[in-house]
Amino acid sequence: MTQDLFRTDAYLRSCPATVTAITGQGIVLDRTVFYPLGGGQAGDAGTLELADGRVIAIADTRKGKDDEGHFTDEICHIPASDGHPALSNQDFCAQLGLAVGDTVTARIDWTRRHRLMRFHTTTHLLCHLVPRLVNGCSITPDYARLDFAMTEPLDKDALSAGIAALVAAAHPVAVGQITDAELDANPALVKSMSVQPPRGSGTVRTIRIGTATADADRTGTTDLIDFQPCGGTHVANTSEIGAVVVTRIEKKSANSRRVVLGFAD
Repeated sequence: MTQDLFRTDAYLRSCPATVTAITGQGIVLDRTVFYPLGGGQAGDAGTLELADGRVIAIADTRKGKDDEGHFTDEICHIPASDGHPALSNQDFCAQLGLAVGDTVTARIDWTRRHRLMRFHTTTHLLCHLVPRLVNGCSITPDYARLDFAMTEPLDKDALSAGIAALVAAAHPVAVGQITDAELDANPALVKSMSVQPPRGSGTVRTIRIGTATADADRTGTTDLIDFQPCGGTHVANTSEIGAVVVTRIEKKSANSRRVVLGFAD
């Protein structure tokens, strides 16, 4: 099992870790700051620094799978194959002298991760601006997209203005959790038709944008923008998103509209 430190603190950039396995799927650590591909968000890239100072470039991060193709609790760090395309992960690591039990420093490409965080939080703002079910999602360092199950047309400039207003309002973004039973009692919290939140542990991680319920009860006002199950990484405040705009809107089918996001610069 890999302890996923990014779940509680998306701003952790590095951590010490111990190699627990080296397989065809990648390098498995006992703990990591690397987010694995999932929920539409791309896996992290970065480096593993060995005790002697040598560095292994990590090109991607994925969830481990068992022999039947089911996801496990392991997170696999995939070494970059530049210059070594014919070597397996095991042979590549053996040439470097990396072995199970070794201690490394796992360090993400922070610039890349922060772009992913900004885009991911923006997709949640889009769910507020376009209150329709999502039937497709992709979040990369260069763009993000959401596919909405709807037939009505969307206005690119109006959505960009709506995003800008929510960013400027500096809404807090908080990580929380609800029980499986609470989610069962309120299934409308799940806004994706294609990706369901992971279950089995008894609780489901959530992302809330806007005033927390306790604050709303105390002040007598509500400022909730979005609240939904999500395992991805996010910024702590919408003001951190910066200038993100809708670059295009596509009609994917008679019942689907795609909204593509990009950085204004």
